[in-house]
Amino acid sequence: MTADSGHATPVDDQGAHLPGSLPGGLAETLRYGPFHRALHDAIAHRGLSLARLRAHLEQLGVQVGQSTLSYWQRGLRHPEVPRAIATVRALETVLKLPPESLVALVGNRPPPRPPRPSGWVSPVPVLSEFEAVTDVGANTDIEVLSVHDTVLIGPEREQRSISTRMVVRAAKAGPDRYLAVHQGDEGCLIDNALVRPGEGCRLGRLRRQLATRGLAFELLFDRRLAEGEEHVFSFTVVDDTGGPTPGHRRAFREPCRGYLLQLAFNRRALPARCTKQFRVDAEAVPVDLEELVCGLGGFASAYFEDVGPGVAGISVEWT
Repeated sequence: MTADSGHATPVDDQGAHLPGSLPGGLAETLRYGPFHRALHDAIAHRGLSLARLRAHLEQLGVQVGQSTLSYWQRGLRHPEVPRAIATVRALETVLKLPPESLVALVGNRPPPRPPRPSGWVSPVPVLSEFEAVTDVGANTDIEVLSVHDTVLIGPEREQRSISTRMVVRAAKAGPDRYLAVHQGDEGCLIDNALVRPGEGCRLGRLRRQLATRGLAFELLFDRRLAEGEEHVFSFTVVDDTGGPTPGHRRAFREPCRGYLLQLAFNRRALPARCTKQFRVDAEAVPVDLEELVCGLGGFASAYFEDVGPGVAGISVEWT
């Protein structure tokens, strides 16, 4: 589920911000860094989507990919010196920041990401009891290449089911299962939720936790994968007892090449607004905001390229 987000001042407002007029949090990150946090705060302060930011940079003759801007503000990559200095200076111009304020932070690289934990870590607080009976190292030997989630939403605005197709690759020889989690919407009866395995897997152990509306389950492959072997499997979670859904989100512990999320609305209950969002963690302020169109067929779709680590999803607002 996702939270509501506020509206920042649009970039097209008249008058540049003087250094002394910057909000305290942004002024502090511009002074002390790190670079990705300062860039993120400056973009949020200006109220720009990454698409609009890229368009403004192009007007200055600077070509940079939207995915690169996303990586920079999330700390997944860092501007290369000296090649990216001109781009960083153009960002200062578009974002109306003091000259050299971002450039001064480019040399301050973020610390390396901590090593991946040896055991599986739940993205929701559902699975302490499951971890006690789950093999150590579950999912750590599997690389997720792509995910496609289709969420069916009913006439009472309730989430009815989530159908998932995944493509994974074995990082080493031996993995024969995938551990998945689901968290139901507010008011759902998680005891009533069902898991229906599809192609490429069968259902293994399953645990529920009422307090967090959480569900954890194993999807067993038909064999142990060889190192480098790719595997496709699918499954559906039927969980239709919750209240009006606020949307859907998926947590990624490691980078994933592509994530396609589609919400299929009943024609008698179309949303007032759908927003594509990415968060560095479940409680963080959303970034990469983008308004989505819910077409005549009742579908709202969002594609995330090279997503994660973090939480990707679609937020839904109702009338």
